[in-house]
Amino acid sequence: MASDLSPGRVNDSPDFAFAFNDKNFSDRVLRIEIVADFFAAKIEDDDDDDIDEFDEMGGNRKRRREDTKNENVICHEEQILNCNMSDTEDGEMGANQENDVAMVEKLPSCNSLVSAQPGKLFASAGDESIQGKDARWNREGPTVLRVNSIHISSPILAAKSPFFYRLFSEGMREPEQRQVTLRIQASEEAALMELLNYMYSNTLSTTAPSALLDILMAADKYEVASCMRYCSRLLRNVPMTCESALLYLDLPGVLTTDAVESLTEAAKHFLALRYKDISKFIEEVLKLPSAGIEAVLSSDDLQVASEDVVYDLVLKWARIQYPKLEERREILSQRLIRVIRFPYMTCRKLKKALTCSDFNAEMVSKVVLEALFFKAEAPYRQRLLAAEEGNDTSYHHFVERAYKYRPVKVIEFEVPRQQCVVYLDLKREECTNLFPAGRVYSQAFHLGGQGFFLSAHCNMDQQSSFHCFGLFLGMQEKGSVSFAVDYEFSARSKQTEGYHSKYKGNYTFTGGKAVGYRNLFAVPWTSFMAEDGAYFINGILHLRAELTIRK
Repeated sequence: MASDLSPGRVNDSPDFAFAFNDKNFSDRVLRIEIVADFFAAKIEDDDDDDIDEFDEMGGNRKRRREDTKNENVICHEEQILNCNMSDTEDGEMGANQENDVAMVEKLPSCNSLVSAQPGKLFASAGDESIQGKDARWNREGPTVLRVNSIHISSPILAAKSPFFYRLFSEGMREPEQRQVTLRIQASEEAALMELLNYMYSNTLSTTAPSALLDILMAADKYEVASCMRYCSRLLRNVPMTCESALLYLDLPGVLTTDAVESLTEAAKHFLALRYKDISKFIEEVLKLPSAGIEAVLSSDDLQVASEDVVYDLVLKWARIQYPKLEERREILSQRLIRVIRFPYMTCRKLKKALTCSDFNAEMVSKVVLEALFFKAEAPYRQRLLAAEEGNDTSYHHFVERAYKYRPVKVIEFEVPRQQCVVYLDLKREECTNLFPAGRVYSQAFHLGGQGFFLSAHCNMDQQSSFHCFGLFLGMQEKGSVSFAVDYEFSARSKQTEGYHSKYKGNYTFTGGKAVGYRNLFAVPWTSFMAEDGAYFINGILHLRAELTIRK
């Protein structure tokens, strides 16, 4: 059996290709009226700004499922009217009117019903949506360019498509009716013919991405789920580009269905991997559409200095893409606020978020309060919350990314002396990656208006005889600034015990320097990293630094 990733049979479904358009094996006639593209006609008629833009990769246009679904509608009351009553304008039945036509249609962006008589339109009673230039276009009616008649088997089409099943079981007004009419736009003709052929043979004659997208849209419109799955598999087998990935994400009406969910996920994964090291692609990311930046910033594997950077990037993108405050506030509050992991932002940045007018005040207050509660939780509770949330693929605000600067928990005191207590947790694998000469930095924290950070190192001891774990305190500001602090490094080895002091001292920082201890635990690296050692609790190394401004 041929692979379903190449043209050929996609499964063991019966092959009825021999019966396609064969009168001997058909019980009905499908009459396809091809009219000029509605969108092209509108552009020529009134140059409307709301017309969907043409897209090179996506065929003739980008189209939403809701738009295409509305182009073919079965409406029993109007159907009887159209099939049996005369044209109200000229009082005569049209020369081309056929009494056995059962299918009526609805043109895009209006509620008018197309009669079986080509070129004639009947507006539903009380229709208030047909106004202005749209009304003029509807009165004139679309021009039928040509008509194709195909012999079809209603059981075969009904078995593959709920759309055709409803048509044949409910839409045929009389049992003896043998002809149905579909009216489509010229740009849809090739895709519909491929779809009809697929419903008989389970094959497609093309693997061109643009053609597959058109067929995918047609399969969605006529509810042929097996063809949607087949098209999505073929598209995933085509080397993806940023342009194609963004196009797949820009078809939300189709791609929210289960049949093509994997194509959406593949597009998101491609973009997340492409922009994983986001610092190298800031300018490109700022030009991405909303679906693209959501895919990039939703990734757990995003390599970024800190969540503060993500917050600033989202805000900058929104201000560029949406200059109007109300529109910007809407896109941020409804979509992009979800990609920012507020629990891992610094407290200073959280304070700024609270006063930022770009966000909905009520919503940002809620997420900041939630972030502060998360920060106050014990580490094991934080890990539990992140694990529980990991099952939800759409919302990972408690899941920690691979930050360049490790998040810290900070408690500040003003009396009796200015003081801060900083908690830094490192995973065992993070410590493993330090060997033989690596280092990892914490996020910045502040004391007395000065920025500080912690850095963990894998060093050689002073006699250069073995590797060991070291912890250092540094001040961000460089220059002639002088700042004196008392400091103390502590760690704990049991979940139920407090922190034990490992090293203390005092130091006057002059900017750009760090102070600390090369071998914090006074053991070689191998002993420190031993599986049965006493330095990791459930795979986490718990460190604490206490800083006090000297009098």
